[in-house]
Amino acid sequence: MKGSTHLAIGCAIGAAAAGYHSFELTDSVFYITSAAVSSLVPDLDGPSMLSSRISKVSKALYRSMITLAVLLSLLVAFLYLKYHLVRVELFVAALFSLFPALIVKEGFIRNALVSLIGIGLSCAGFTWGMLWVSGFGLFIAIAPWLKHRGLTHTVWALWIWYLLSRGMEMQLGVEGLALTAGAGYASHLLADTLTASGVKWLYPLTKFTFKLPFR
Repeated sequence: MKGSTHLAIGCAIGAAAAGYHSFELTDSVFYITSAAVSSLVPDLDGPSMLSSRISKVSKALYRSMITLAVLLSLLVAFLYLKYHLVRVELFVAALFSLFPALIVKEGFIRNALVSLIGIGLSCAGFTWGMLWVSGFGLFIAIAPWLKHRGLTHTVWALWIWYLLSRGMEMQLGVEGLALTAGAGYASHLLADTLTASGVKWLYPLTKFTFKLPFR
């Protein structure tokens, strides 16, 4: 399934969570960003995700994520330079929002860039004493080098992502953020299960592929 479709589903999940839990701007950014990024993360192990034949809506969603990353980065820089204030949550959100720009590429350079972001997050997490940030960083650093539709497309990876998101939710105090991120990740696996290639949900315990019974 196209990455643009996964992104659209993730954004819809985030928007629904924002509407259910909170209409505050900051919380809404967290809900939408966490669900959108989580819906793309499983394919960090694969080649180009966003096809050149994406729809106008998908292009708008993609550009919105990049715009969000730039705005958050500018806000982080402004708060630090003006008030010497470091907002960890905005910094993390800005980094996460950059993923759509990187995952459209493929090859060694792309994998290395994604891993560098992951390593940066991991180091920052240890420095700040936030294990969930370090966990996300390690996940992101390792994922690009794994076999496509392998370990990142399993129930184990989904569970790990949800647990890390629980740490994020408790740190930021945004109710339902972990469930939103977990739903975003799960939406990717469920969507891929509906394709002919299917998903090995229980790999490496079994290589059985869950998919629709295409004939």
